[in-house]
Amino acid sequence: MLIMQKNLPGRAARIAGERSDRRDGRDAGLESKEAEGPVSRPARPGSNQRDMKRDASELNAIRARSGGEPLRQTVALPHPVRFFEIRFESIGGLGAHAAGQVLAAAAVLRMGLNGAHFSSYGSEKKGSLVRSFVRLGPAGRPLRTSAPVEVPDGIVVFHAALLRSPATMAGLRQDGTLIYNGPPGFHPEELAALPRTARAIRVDALGIAVKEASRPNAVLLGTLCAAFPFLNSEDVLEALSEEFAGRHPEAVAANERAFRRGATEFEVREGVGRAEGDLPIARAEAVWGYETQPAGGIIPEPGNTAWNDLSTSRTGWLPVLDRAKCIHCGVCDLVCPDLCLVWGDGEDGGKFERELMGVDYRYCKGCLRCVESCPTGALAKEAESPGLADRLRVPLFPGLIG
Repeated sequence: MLIMQKNLPGRAARIAGERSDRRDGRDAGLESKEAEGPVSRPARPGSNQRDMKRDASELNAIRARSGGEPLRQTVALPHPVRFFEIRFESIGGLGAHAAGQVLAAAAVLRMGLNGAHFSSYGSEKKGSLVRSFVRLGPAGRPLRTSAPVEVPDGIVVFHAALLRSPATMAGLRQDGTLIYNGPPGFHPEELAALPRTARAIRVDALGIAVKEASRPNAVLLGTLCAAFPFLNSEDVLEALSEEFAGRHPEAVAANERAFRRGATEFEVREGVGRAEGDLPIARAEAVWGYETQPAGGIIPEPGNTAWNDLSTSRTGWLPVLDRAKCIHCGVCDLVCPDLCLVWGDGEDGGKFERELMGVDYRYCKGCLRCVESCPTGALAKEAESPGLADRLRVPLFPGLIG
């Protein structure tokens, strides 16, 4: 949640992100009631609802008391009658939360807009699914909702594997923009699910980030500013530099290089979608409730973890097996947290009774512990390119999941 903190005179306001654990139905209807005037709702015990968001008038009052100049709106939103909304789809560790925080900070403190930002993620943090939401409005229009962004103008996908899930592109407006991280020439078939009039923008965020010693979020922020010119790129870059100047000053220059490359080195594709109008909103329905759940909260489906797909947890690297070097010692199997290594019977009369056949990348998170522990170098770290995992994959459950 976007929080504006009052600071000492002459110092810039700082923005902090707070995980939004609240997902009740009351939030979803707030935006539709804006024309009826202020909406009130009870605050949670120990919480301060006024601190969740600050509009331009509140910030200007704070700045006036500290002797600062008032904020003035310096940009015009593309749709002045409604909010401009962006949704970041990512996995933990790629910087989606920080990207949303930086974008909202730049919009509020440098462009004079009203803005809100919050993220949703699981307890695993790194490697788990992350959604970050940014909602922007004109200075004279307060933000009275903290509901998730369901009908975004833009969607930024940090990991290409997330495109396999229909929920990633759900709700995109017919004139919206999808920005996704992918190497040159990578045009997944899932893009056909986009609206006909939507744009798809590909940028090699991971490749650029590796070369510039930065992170994918800096690259994607640059591409986002290029895709939506009303977002002043210099303001966003200043906010990005300010965000990391205190904690990681050595990363400021690298982030700037990555940002500027992201703003220029991208590919725009139009007309790749086949859908008509806005994409439908995806809302998860509860399968079990307190009246219908099994007694004791048990899961009456043994072996259901076989259907899990952990491939989205990889961040650009995977282990590749060279069987000619493998001595089938099993050390890699001892350290693998997800049991994704596939073993089979050795050759008749051969040296080994059981042999390592390969890796089922469906269950591989790319932690590379097997590579670190391999005594012969049979398992090596390799950059993941489109189709590599599918080509090298050895199914762990061939009769169940091919």
